Amino acid sequence: MQYLIDFILHLDKHMTWIISTYGAVTYLILFLIIFVETGVIIMPFLPGDSLLFAVGAFCAKGSLDLTSCLVLLFIAAVLGDSLNYGIGRRIGKRIFEMKSKWIKEAHLLKAQRFYEKHGGKTIILARFLPIVRTFAPFVAGVGKMDYRAFLAYNVVGGAIWVFLFTLLGFFFGNLPFVQKNFSLVIFGIVGLSILPPLIEYLRNRNKK
Repeated sequence: MQYLIDFILHLDKHMTWIISTYGAVTYLILFLIIFVETGVIIMPFLPGDSLLFAVGAFCAKGSLDLTSCLVLLFIAAVLGDSLNYGIGRRIGKRIFEMKSKWIKEAHLLKAQRFYEKHGGKTIILARFLPIVRTFAPFVAGVGKMDYRAFLAYNVVGGAIWVFLFTLLGFFFGNLPFVQKNFSLVIFGIVGLSILPPLIEYLRNRNKK
């Protein structure tokens, strides 16, 4: 966990090292990170939002190609959610019944409540909520949501999420203030990402 926190807060340094070390293979590494974060239910803590912003900033520098990143990461996000949906549809109910140290029941129940409240729009809205982003397509699979409807929401949500954060990084990531305070900006993005679920948690706590 300590390494993950360090990776998130020093994304600029880690990205510089990855690009200089692996070159074109960097695109595959970025693809896999986004795919795993959205597609593997036991990996909800990977840095999705902040990574997309950092990728956009490095595209603006010329270190990465913007079009390639947008296309690859969009595909990764859609395929990841589709895999998660498939896992949920096939074995989801058994996971709800078993006590797994890798999957917190509270996260599953939270995503389920979010899905019950917002319906299919959950697949779009959850893109902007860490943890819920990983569990929402799984819950949609458990609930046997029609796959064609799921795919439509999946494509729209994936496009908005990837394009928004990557282009924000592209246009603002190299401003002098952002460059001098890159770690602070990344921390702010992470903070904004967890703010909605934190507010929801506090509201539920007050109700209780």
